[in-house]
Amino acid sequence: MKTLIALRHVPFEDLGVLEPLLIRKGYKIYYYDMGVHELWTLDPDNIDLLVVLGAPIGAYDEKAYPFLQQELELIQHRLVAQKPILGICLGAQLMARALGATVASMGHKEIGFAPLQLTEAGKASVLAELTPDVHVLHWHGDQFDMPAGTESLATTNLCPHQAFALGDYALGLQFHLEVDTKRLEQWLIGHALELSLAGIDPNTIRTQSNQFKATLQHAAETVFGRWLDKLELL
Repeated sequence: MKTLIALRHVPFEDLGVLEPLLIRKGYKIYYYDMGVHELWTLDPDNIDLLVVLGAPIGAYDEKAYPFLQQELELIQHRLVAQKPILGICLGAQLMARALGATVASMGHKEIGFAPLQLTEAGKASVLAELTPDVHVLHWHGDQFDMPAGTESLATTNLCPHQAFALGDYALGLQFHLEVDTKRLEQWLIGHALELSLAGIDPNTIRTQSNQFKATLQHAAETVFGRWLDKLELL
């Protein structure tokens, strides 16, 4: 079986709907919980796929959260070696930093279900299924600049860069395509303070989830399935 390591920062931000797809594709999944497990125990070259998940901390917060420096070094190693890596939200921001790009606050929050606007490069990528009728989950207040040598694949009115790729081996997504809407309540509880400070009613997100979950899950399985198929050809 192929080995997948997922770097997880909070318990409910996991692989979501991506997990059963990965199992079907023959991956053995191991979670490394940051702040609990030590990254130095990993052999970065003995991982078939590395996934770096989201978190309510900044990609530039290594002084407050020193383990972020270890994550950056592991991500940079994977990128230099052109080894498969997927970054989601914080994970994508850390990938951008590892590639020399800046990550900073947007000055506002982008939280809730909303569609993407795919760029021409995005329409020709594995994200092509994310048409305007697909509303993905956004949950962030930071943004990444585009790393050198990459193209923006998607945008929204509130955040100019939502995704980038390097070849077929590296994909960074600012949004949460992986979310399992059946477990969305855990997000609403875990991020209750952030929602309150942002003036967002959890019922609004519940309503959006019920409205868009069917198209979202189909699109997520299609996008991730196509990307995983491309990894098989590397």
